[in-house]
Amino acid sequence: MRRVLGSFGVPFLYAAAAVLLGLLVPRMEARFLPGLAAPTGAASALALLSAIASGMLPLTGLVFSLVFVMVQFSSTAYSPRLVGWLAGSAIIRHSLGVFTGAFLYALAALPWIDRGGSGKVPLLTTWVAIAWLLASVVLFVMLIDRLVMLQISRVLTFVGDQGRAVIAADYRPLAGEAQVEEPRSGKGALPPAGQVVTHSGGPKVVQTFELSKLVALAARQGAVVTASVAVGDTVVDGMPLLRVHGGAVPERRLRQCMRLGDERTFEQDPKYALRLLVDIAIRALSPAINDPTTAVQALDQIEDLLLRLGRSSLDAGRLHDAAGCLRVVVPAPSWEDLLALALDEIRYCGASSIQVMRRMRALIRTVADQVPAERRSALRGYLARVDNGIARAFEDGEDRVDALDEDRQGLGLSGVRS
Repeated sequence: MRRVLGSFGVPFLYAAAAVLLGLLVPRMEARFLPGLAAPTGAASALALLSAIASGMLPLTGLVFSLVFVMVQFSSTAYSPRLVGWLAGSAIIRHSLGVFTGAFLYALAALPWIDRGGSGKVPLLTTWVAIAWLLASVVLFVMLIDRLVMLQISRVLTFVGDQGRAVIAADYRPLAGEAQVEEPRSGKGALPPAGQVVTHSGGPKVVQTFELSKLVALAARQGAVVTASVAVGDTVVDGMPLLRVHGGAVPERRLRQCMRLGDERTFEQDPKYALRLLVDIAIRALSPAINDPTTAVQALDQIEDLLLRLGRSSLDAGRLHDAAGCLRVVVPAPSWEDLLALALDEIRYCGASSIQVMRRMRALIRTVADQVPAERRSALRGYLARVDNGIARAFEDGEDRVDALDEDRQGLGLSGVRS
């Protein structure tokens, strides 16, 4: 029900407002401003309102066509997981609402022109219709500008921005290079779980945790709440969601601290931004498309996200109360998990592309130079795997030498930069 309201609620509100204005404005003007009339003739006003009413219907059809084109284009060219972002745009919803509202208001205002053969054109009623028309023009221009977002650089930047926002909100910078992170599970010292909350129903995706509420609930009961699933996981009927150690918390309150949905979101999930960037890159590397330059552009965003994550503490899933006691444990990705997600598939799919291999080697070198020492060994391992893949993919010695070079443009500037 919430999804239906989210999709159609805004246009419905605009339509209701238009009908309400169409009923009230002419009557209020006739009662309180009987002498206010437009200098134009009734025939001209009728032509204007008729044009607005008749023109809004094809314009609304055009908007729907644009939506369908955007959905189809994004699903085939980039990733099906971007469809929700493009089709659910606020600009589209407001455009549909304003176009529908302009149509309905113009229909409601038409009977008040030359009402009863008076030849009078109510000024305020007419100008409200013109205001709807002007708003429609503005939103139509904004909607056309929205199509610019289909450019690959804008799509990649948008996805990267979502990942950067999550990292800034949920991950804190490392205090120092020598910091040692706590164990990922943190369950070894906990008492056995006395309460288990399980999922009931069809498959759902874990979208977010209300972490501050979970901490407060656990602290109030002197308990520790551990999540059995991570943000982005798909849960099925009977699967454990939360476990309570050392106390009891009302199950209803615990369920309110989790949001499940039909698809993954960017909230609390930097892996999802990486997932989308990798999807776009490997789709571009498919034989049907064969666009390694797009993969290189995706690696630009992936490099930035890895740099930010590499300089951050990755124990974001361990939360303490004000007294410093551990209260909530949520699975969070390790550095190795993030590298595997960001690099493995592109490394495999782009193994035969000189451009992609050069950009990937430059990425690994750059990240290794800027992350703490304890995280560099994993990057050295990936560099060795990239080099082994190059040795297997390129039989020609000169091609192999070219692929082993490092180039932030893929194919642009060879050699070591100062």
